[in-house]
Amino acid sequence: MSEDAVFSLQSHSTTVDYRGKVPVEHLDYDYIEKCKDVRYLEKILRILRSGEEGIYPHLIKFCESHLEKLDPKSRALRKAMPVATAASLSKDEWSQIEDELKRWQEETKKTETTLKHQSVFDDLVKENMPPVRGSNCFVPLSQKTVLQERKKPSKCDLPRDYREWDKFDVEKECQKIEEDMEKTDPPAIINSGHPKIKTQVDTSLLSQQEKLFLANREKDKGNEAFRAKDYEEAVTYYSRSLSIITTVAAYNNRAQAEIKLEHWHNALKDCLSVLELEPGNLKALLRRAVVYNHMGNFHMATEDLRTVLREEPQNTAATQLLSQIEKKTEECQQEKQCKGKKILIQEIEEADNQTDGDNKAHKTACLVQPSQPVGGEERSATPVERGDMGNAHKKPHGRGDGGPHAESNNSHHEHRRNRGGSSDKYKVPHDSKEKVANGSSKRGSTASVQGDQSGSGKATPVGGNAGETVNLDAPCGALPPPLARLKNEGNLLFKNGQFADALEKYSQAIQGYTDSGIDSPEDLCILYSNRAACYLKDGNSQDCIQDCTSALELQPFSLKPLLRRAMAYESLERYRKAYVDYKTVLQIDVSVQAAHDSVNRITRLLIEQDGPEWREKLPEIPLVPLSAQQHRREEPPSAEILQARAEKAARDAERKAEVRFSALKQEGNDFVKKSQYQDALEKYTECLKLKPEECAIYTNRALCYLKLERFAEAKQDCDAALKLEPTNKKAFYRRAMANKGLKDYLACSSDLQEVLQQDPNVQEAEKELEEVTKLLRQSLASASPNKPRKTVPITEVEDDENVTAVPNSKNSCKGEDISINLQPTSAYEFGQSLNAARSSGNTVACAELLASTAPEMLPQFLSTQLDGHTISFIMQALHSHLLEKDPYLVYQHLNHLHTADRFSVVLMLLEKDERHHMTQLFEHLSAVQSTQFTKNDVQNLANKYI
Repeated sequence: MSEDAVFSLQSHSTTVDYRGKVPVEHLDYDYIEKCKDVRYLEKILRILRSGEEGIYPHLIKFCESHLEKLDPKSRALRKAMPVATAASLSKDEWSQIEDELKRWQEETKKTETTLKHQSVFDDLVKENMPPVRGSNCFVPLSQKTVLQERKKPSKCDLPRDYREWDKFDVEKECQKIEEDMEKTDPPAIINSGHPKIKTQVDTSLLSQQEKLFLANREKDKGNEAFRAKDYEEAVTYYSRSLSIITTVAAYNNRAQAEIKLEHWHNALKDCLSVLELEPGNLKALLRRAVVYNHMGNFHMATEDLRTVLREEPQNTAATQLLSQIEKKTEECQQEKQCKGKKILIQEIEEADNQTDGDNKAHKTACLVQPSQPVGGEERSATPVERGDMGNAHKKPHGRGDGGPHAESNNSHHEHRRNRGGSSDKYKVPHDSKEKVANGSSKRGSTASVQGDQSGSGKATPVGGNAGETVNLDAPCGALPPPLARLKNEGNLLFKNGQFADALEKYSQAIQGYTDSGIDSPEDLCILYSNRAACYLKDGNSQDCIQDCTSALELQPFSLKPLLRRAMAYESLERYRKAYVDYKTVLQIDVSVQAAHDSVNRITRLLIEQDGPEWREKLPEIPLVPLSAQQHRREEPPSAEILQARAEKAARDAERKAEVRFSALKQEGNDFVKKSQYQDALEKYTECLKLKPEECAIYTNRALCYLKLERFAEAKQDCDAALKLEPTNKKAFYRRAMANKGLKDYLACSSDLQEVLQQDPNVQEAEKELEEVTKLLRQSLASASPNKPRKTVPITEVEDDENVTAVPNSKNSCKGEDISINLQPTSAYEFGQSLNAARSSGNTVACAELLASTAPEMLPQFLSTQLDGHTISFIMQALHSHLLEKDPYLVYQHLNHLHTADRFSVVLMLLEKDERHHMTQLFEHLSAVQSTQFTKNDVQNLANKYI
């Protein structure tokens, strides 16, 4: 048989022995290449790597490559990475790690030394230590159990021979030792009662670190006491920890200790405090569920446990507690259904026995006199006297109190009373029903009416603050006063958790509404909706659905009845109808989070139940009209709220801008340190967008401009900085450097002298001043070497008109004893001519200079000469002499002047009078009638100046 045949038989075999030894024939290139079994190849690779059959490096690599083709994620291909050492890291990385470790070690030692030498806890030494747990004895700290300075016992000579040993009295010596011990040991202080530990700690003089240390120490003491099952002491220490620093862990631990002590209300407060600090804390939710379970609030306990199980489905404690609560709930419902009618019959018999002695003046069972307050039940009454249906462990007042609901003309109540049995069998006489409804029954009710003749229309909420009163006679829509009082009583009872009694009040109000013939569908809708809420709380989902449907017939698309009916449908596992109602609720008000959660939950259930086609099996979802949606929209906020929001938004924006400004400034400084001036310039520019009045940013950006040899921009930033801080040395120095770059040595010398005047110790300024002085002399000596100096004749004249012209100056203008070059060819010559005219105040010469200069060349000539006085002088010349002769030339000069460098900065430095002259120039220019420009053109141009 050939090798291929053998391999095909092996590869087609149904079972492969992976535990047996690999034959040597399989350690071959051909076999490995043809083998497709990944597990067997992994075993071959392990054998080859182990060296049992020899070392074959090429065969090992071949097997690895073949295995990688079949299964790239095979575990056999994994190789262990060596542990990183100093040799595997670069020198800089390793030195950084060492520096961080040393820094951490030094900080830890420093912190430990600081805490050890704290004198804050010396006052604790003066107090008595708490006793040893489980005893009433404690020793003051100032007293040691064994005295330090114990007297040395006097040495006695030891016996030297057997005769002396025979005379040695052992009992006498033992007695001496015991007497010495009694004298030296201090007596223990015996306390008859447990010492009281303070629950508050004075931390007014402690730092935050000391408070944290002390709070953790007190919490650890509480943990130790809790482990020792000394829960009262644990609560004390947790309280001490919370008095220092409020922490979630301390609240949680104290809640657990309070649960062990069965202090349910204290435990509930601690759980609520935890959930305020950290919503969704699982420990707090679980412990609050335990508290709710013991307090009988099974619904809230179930909600908390389900929340915990959504986050931790494997939480055994929550699962067990939830199953226990569900069993209790089922038992309560069964007991309720089995015993309700029996107790109802007993009450009727008692009422029948008293009919002869009772007053029959009360004819209606639905109206209550306004003078009769709520809350007449004695809390000490037994369940039989109160008529409870054996359900006292769930609620203090169950549905068994609802005996008076059985009016003959109310079909809903008749159905509820007779559910599960015959109506004839338990028929109640009408007169007995009246007595039970009017409080003549022996058992009474929490909200039953007593014969109080005080005439007060107010009641104290049961279980609430005794100081709070509720006006039970407050008007309720169009309801008459007796029905309004019944509704208010029902609302009060519902708030106090007495749902059965509240249901009774709402039922009486509904019956009274029917008998009185009032036409107010909105009020009746509210009564049905409120009674449906009582049914829902009581677990009676069927009657809840009926009342919600009645309410929706009166007021379609009312939100609360829809939501309650949806919840009732969901409790009955009628998920399709519940889904429809929840979706309708969301059409009315999309902000109802409970509806969103329920829709998501029911969607998953319907998908599991009906599959992908679950939507097709749904009833039709009604379309809510726009009118029903509009009245659910929020009202526009008031002016005060809008103002508060605007102020808050402004504060937030300012805070964010401050944070961003600091970050950008730091980034710019870092770039400067790295000599990345272009990046730093961009960061400083962004800073100025946030804070345009920050002087330091202007000087920093000026430095970047200097480094980039952008001297004009650097000078502009220095000018802006000096406008904000006129004595800023950095701004003067950097403007001097900018002027030096612009070869304006005179201005540079002036700025350096200002710096040295403020601080004579600036050596850089001294050196620069010496260098600039030399450059200034050289520039003056070499200025126009090829041109002969022009003669400036100085003559005394009596009149402005007697001015003698220079005959050999064809392109010159002479005015007020000076000559001006009217044909400048460079910015320097233009500047000399302009300065000469400005120094003498000769606006005529300036006007002639501007008339002979092309408007498009003006920004270029003024690039190094532009300042506030220059602009003001040019405006005066244009206004006084050129506006009347050639207004279009004036318009062209103004149209090009604002494009000069630093124009916007110089414009901000103009004084009030100078701005006034500029305004007058534009007013007169706009009044000129011209075909070359319009009034709108002048107005647009003026916006760039004014």
